[in-house]
Amino acid sequence: MYNHGLVNTMEAGDIWGLRWKNCANPLSHRFMEVSTKKQTLVILAADLNTVDSLINLIESVGPYISALKTHVDIVDEFERKEWERVVETAKKHDLLLFEDRKFADIGKISQKQMGGIYDIRSWADLVTAHRISGKDIVDGIAAGWGDVQRIGGIFLLAQMSSRGNLLTEQYTLETIKTGIGSPHVVGYIGNGSSPEEISLLRQNVGESQLIWTPGVNLETSEGLLGQRYGHPYDAIKSGSDGIIVGSGIHGSNDPVSSAKMYAKESWRALVEREDNG
Repeated sequence: MYNHGLVNTMEAGDIWGLRWKNCANPLSHRFMEVSTKKQTLVILAADLNTVDSLINLIESVGPYISALKTHVDIVDEFERKEWERVVETAKKHDLLLFEDRKFADIGKISQKQMGGIYDIRSWADLVTAHRISGKDIVDGIAAGWGDVQRIGGIFLLAQMSSRGNLLTEQYTLETIKTGIGSPHVVGYIGNGSSPEEISLLRQNVGESQLIWTPGVNLETSEGLLGQRYGHPYDAIKSGSDGIIVGSGIHGSNDPVSSAKMYAKESWRALVEREDNG
């Protein structure tokens, strides 16, 4: 079992450099501490549709990942008591729970959507949201956590890795402007398939927030349905702080070996990035 707090904060600070010093949100520090302890920057995109398959996957690769990204609404025959098994298994492996809900409505509705049948506010540490409906969406999501006396963090979608998406450069800049002005925004989702876009995003974001990137794979050929991929090492070197990996792990013949490989490449990139200043 992994117990949060066992990592020397000086060690995490040495590894993460300016990001550690400038990221004020406690969830950012928790991610960096867990990543340092496990030596992995992998966020597992566990896009599976049964509770048992999710738990089996977490148990096998938990030591090699730092956060668990879920889509709770794709789980077949969802039951709250069954979902608690997923939550407890993630906690056992000291994983941040990251619900990829991609909220996109007005603030008042987003607050209500944090509750409902899935009650995301009660178990998720982090969620994703679009900026398209206006900046009030951030306060609405935060109010959802407030309704149950919890604190969570938001990743705003600043870029996407899917072909033909509509997130223009101006939209990205407006998204960053909203996020930098809010204590609830931990960071941004970037385009892991393009080191150039990640580098530009990092320049615009600065050092005070995280960037996590989907669209990475050790095999960088184009995927299904317009998904593009870049190499995880390149994503981290370009300024990403976490790589979101799904089928590259759970779709492989040996998920544990694959998770180890992604962990190794992501950690190597971070160490080299910080060593090079």
